[in-house]
Amino acid sequence: MDVIVLGLMLLSLTIWLGLLCFWGQFWRTDQQLEVETLYTTSLQSLPVVCVVVPARNEAELIPTSLRSLLLQDYPGSFNVFLVDDRSTDRTANFAEGVAHAVGKPQQLHIISGESLPPGWSGKLWAVEQGIKSASKLTPDYFLLTDADIEHDPGNLRRLVAKAVQEDLDLVSVMVRLRCKSFWEKLLIPAFVFFFQKLYPFRWVNNPNNSTAAAAGGSILIAREALERIGGIQVIRQALIDDCALAQAVKKSRGAGEQGSRGDKENNHTYNAQYLIPSQGRIWLGLSSLTRSLRPYDSLATIWDMVARTAYTQLNYSPLLLLGTLVGMPLIYLAPPICMILGVVWSNWAIALTGLLGWLLMTFAYYPTIRFYKCSPWFAFSLPAIAFLYTLMTLDSALRHWQGRGGAWKGRVYPSSDNF
Repeated sequence: MDVIVLGLMLLSLTIWLGLLCFWGQFWRTDQQLEVETLYTTSLQSLPVVCVVVPARNEAELIPTSLRSLLLQDYPGSFNVFLVDDRSTDRTANFAEGVAHAVGKPQQLHIISGESLPPGWSGKLWAVEQGIKSASKLTPDYFLLTDADIEHDPGNLRRLVAKAVQEDLDLVSVMVRLRCKSFWEKLLIPAFVFFFQKLYPFRWVNNPNNSTAAAAGGSILIAREALERIGGIQVIRQALIDDCALAQAVKKSRGAGEQGSRGDKENNHTYNAQYLIPSQGRIWLGLSSLTRSLRPYDSLATIWDMVARTAYTQLNYSPLLLLGTLVGMPLIYLAPPICMILGVVWSNWAIALTGLLGWLLMTFAYYPTIRFYKCSPWFAFSLPAIAFLYTLMTLDSALRHWQGRGGAWKGRVYPSSDNF
């Protein structure tokens, strides 16, 4: 038995060494939008931006989120298109009140959402309607965001500067999720950690690597890039729509055109040196200033959030689910359990190997804990956190098999094998 346990522990330890050294440095939090020096003043002409906000029963949060959008310090032209997705709580009325309160009613366009057609998810159908209306202004970029995001005043300016200066088709930031309650402090940083492990940001940002991802709370995408991939309709059934969009854009890489982009008839052409992206180039990072307002005060709310799409992330594959149910305990639970068994059995080789594995995962998790300004002691809780996330993934599969997968805002979406 000792030999088997020691062998499992050595395997777990090897996996952690591999993750730390060769998995895109996913555990680091150095890919941040705000730490970079980005300027828009160097441009001869500023891009026109249209912000698209799908909203369904967001009356509680829309005053804060919409106000933050209308008060952006971006010096160029931008308009906000809010798609009221058949809300029953007067979301549109609150939005109008906010626009008048900040003195910018002309920048807000409210669109009454149409009935959801077959083959579309509710959010993407709302986004499609917003883009269709916004396209009449022939914008250079669309900012796709959610109704529960409070944007830092400089967020749009930094996103545009990032896209312009680095010739990017898509720029996205994972906003700072709310982390106030005990359950949020325990589980929310781990959500970000696991996301970065699935999609190492350095790999995402490398044009020569096929890994692609985005964070739906804040995505700036060039209009030409969106048209090139065929529009939002190409991902119309995707539940993890942000990553599906990023994958579509990155796969569309090719030779960029020369000359100036823009619409001369609308007088907002701009310098090709800055604004012609190499097709398929994307960037994803963290934001320390733009934040989510959505509360997750209980285990149940976080559980539902994860279980909604966890099995989708596994492409609805029973084999990948089995691999997850075996791999997660091996990687996260084995080190502390083996350490305890080693002490009980007085087998110090097992105990020390287990301790080293636990310390390695704590070391990997600590940068995320520090980013979220949580107590360092939470870094040691990753094994217990991983156990809960494993149960959430299993529950996600059970919900899918019971026909309850993908439930959101009163709707349940069927699975799509395309994304």
